[in-house]
Amino acid sequence: MTAPAGRTPARRKARQLARHLRGERPDYAYLKEVSRHLRAELGVDVAKAPKKLPYVPTEDEIRRYYQTVWTARRGGDIVLIKTLLYTGVRVAELVQIRLTDVYLDACRIRITQGKGAKDRYVPFPATFKETLALHISAAQGKLFTWLKTQGIDDALIQPYSGHASRTSLEIYSRLALTDAQHTYDTVIGRFPV
Repeated sequence: MTAPAGRTPARRKARQLARHLRGERPDYAYLKEVSRHLRAELGVDVAKAPKKLPYVPTEDEIRRYYQTVWTARRGGDIVLIKTLLYTGVRVAELVQIRLTDVYLDACRIRITQGKGAKDRYVPFPATFKETLALHISAAQGKLFTWLKTQGIDDALIQPYSGHASRTSLEIYSRLALTDAQHTYDTVIGRFPV
């Protein structure tokens, strides 16, 4: 890009400025701050790109996308897609949602440290409550099954599980046994006899 008549080319001007700044041992943050103050001193406005609205898919696109997910029969994916569609949360917010952030009775989800580092609640329709409850129940089952397979004592798991007694946790032991069977089948397949 050529400089307007009478103006020093940018590269040459940068070399001249570098001679003055070298003694400061500048880093990127310092140069950025100097540049900001220099723009203010010279009255140079920064042209900002106009904000674009996010792309909003058509209803037909949403239906086709959901149909594709539904056809794949992956329940977890369906719950994720429905949560995105019903609540309007950002993907970065969705992946941060914990089971304790979901309030089934109130039909809302707490978003912690969302956009702008703000906390907020987002609603979901009552018709989605049952599906979400089943998903949460299954997720808790996987969490507690994993804890059981790690040798964690029932007395330590029980307060978090929501079960009234330690005997209720036996279901997770049975699930852990199923995992053990799968591992056994995998390993025994390599047995040399």
